[in-house]
Amino acid sequence: MTAREEFIALYKENIHREGAEKLLEYLESPSSDFFTAPASTRYHGSREGGLCEHSINVYKCLKRYLSRPEVMAEYGLTYDDETVAIAALLHDICKVNCYKVSQRNVKGPDGRWQSVPYYEFDDQLPYGHGEKSVYIASGYMRLTREEAFAIRYHMGFSTEMDARNVGNAFAAYPLAIALYISDMEATYFVDDKKE
Repeated sequence: MTAREEFIALYKENIHREGAEKLLEYLESPSSDFFTAPASTRYHGSREGGLCEHSINVYKCLKRYLSRPEVMAEYGLTYDDETVAIAALLHDICKVNCYKVSQRNVKGPDGRWQSVPYYEFDDQLPYGHGEKSVYIASGYMRLTREEAFAIRYHMGFSTEMDARNVGNAFAAYPLAIALYISDMEATYFVDDKKE
């Protein structure tokens, strides 16, 4: 099964609210490069299809995190399958149509200059990161407040000017910290793991 097929299967199996089909149609349409875009320019998933793969990896990490007995029993974190899928699979849709392939010159192993492709970040809708994902998803379907806060703050303290906002969001909406942990696990331990 390809990453695209796996994403679509997970999406259709778990996300059923009004507008979900239209959002998936958009992600599959020629207007979106979700299934071919990288997850970043040079870090995790910086290859064709990396964004889709990363989204699936975050979903699997979040499912695994939330299934831990102490997370359920001690922290009381229980979420339905739809909420988990929405938060994880859609957390980075802000990256749709933001990367373009460019060329740069680098010295090869033989010392000669050669032109190589690389991804350049070119955001035509500069609305932030997490907030842009919330904005796009909300244009198609209604998110719960917890889903919106989880997606908005999935980057934790790394992109927020006012750290109090992150701490307050994590305290009020525990799914946000669970998604943050899962995103970091996928980014640093799963996305570029060599077979």
